[in-house]
Amino acid sequence: MSVRLLGMALAPLLGLFIVALGNGFLSSLTTLRLGEAGESATMIGLVASAYFLGLTLGAMFNDRLILRIGHIRAYTCFASLIAATILLQGLFVDTWGWMVLRLINGWATVGVFLVIESWMLLAGDAKIRGRLLALYMIALYGAGVLGQAFLGELAGWGDTAPFMVAAMLASLSILPIGVLPRASPLLEQVEPLKPRQLLSVTPSGLVGCFGSGVAIAAVYSLLPLYLQRIGLDTGEVGSMMAWVILGAMLLQYPVGRWSDRTDRQDVLIVLGTLCVLLSVLILLLPSSSELLPVALFLLGGGVFAVYPVAVSHAADRAPADAIVPMIQGMLLINSLGSALAPLMIAPTMTVYGEAGLFWAFAVINLSMVSFFLWRRGKRPAPEHPAPFAPSATFSPTGAELRVTEELIHAAHEHPTMADTHADAPQPATAGKASEA
Repeated sequence: MSVRLLGMALAPLLGLFIVALGNGFLSSLTTLRLGEAGESATMIGLVASAYFLGLTLGAMFNDRLILRIGHIRAYTCFASLIAATILLQGLFVDTWGWMVLRLINGWATVGVFLVIESWMLLAGDAKIRGRLLALYMIALYGAGVLGQAFLGELAGWGDTAPFMVAAMLASLSILPIGVLPRASPLLEQVEPLKPRQLLSVTPSGLVGCFGSGVAIAAVYSLLPLYLQRIGLDTGEVGSMMAWVILGAMLLQYPVGRWSDRTDRQDVLIVLGTLCVLLSVLILLLPSSSELLPVALFLLGGGVFAVYPVAVSHAADRAPADAIVPMIQGMLLINSLGSALAPLMIAPTMTVYGEAGLFWAFAVINLSMVSFFLWRRGKRPAPEHPAPFAPSATFSPTGAELRVTEELIHAAHEHPTMADTHADAPQPATAGKASEA
């Protein structure tokens, strides 16, 4: 890694790491505290859905606020809101009150992502975006692993200590952002492709992104409840969740390289089948089994890899001038799945107990596999030129980080893959950065 690249990206990545370190374990902590309070899985699911609804709304509207007041001021507002909502959660336990707080927290969290991604775009040109993307993922997932791993230790300090630490970290994340040069990237409004257009362009990509959103949200919001109900304490739950996120971080790269060498639909089929088998296996394992962390590690890798493979599959079929709105449309579909997931799966846990989570996992992934197999019979696999970009779900501006020169060149070199997009809009590229 060059000193120049590290110098450009250090401040925004440090801000991201600090805020994600505290905010990353908050979903697990919220679920565990509501579970300890005796709330039903359905009510816990409603609180979790509020957070993902906030993420979705913020992804749609926060760029306007940033344009109006500037990046540094916007980041300060978002981080302050995150800190305030976390502190308020620590003061009382009330399902409906927490629902409002989690909605605001989700809205502010995606605002933080939007600011940081904008500054990342300003930091470098398209030639180094692949390395910036890798650094972004390491910071985001690394913070998630550490946050979950320390959850048990923090819980031992007292009931309010985890909330206080998470809020403190959100406040401290302002410091590296505040020392950035005061040059702002120019955010242009780009209209994401509508679901109907995405369905006509890439049905498998659309279904994969939606199903991935459902599964990832269930992992963050309901898996801690499952682990709590099978007898694990807070520290053990945090450790198991750390294994899940570690699998998400480490397995994306080998899965992505594999998808670059074979048909991505086949990769999606294998990933879905693996998640079905792992869901059944976890149901059969006792809570004390040494295989449980291994199974959760593999499940995290499978669940979190579906989204970037589905997006890469969609990019294989997109024309060069529709790549950014296509990825943004996929992001919003993924966010919609995340917002609906707890509402869809939590009632299953209420009716069938904690095992309902993994039966729902199995059904969701089996449905995706069935759809991918049906699409395989309807349309042969293309020769995919789009390079795989391992990624978490970004804000819409983060789509620009994924659009490299190699991807655009590949789309231009394979115009036949865009034949079905004749009626696609021809938007201008978003997120062009102004000169520092």
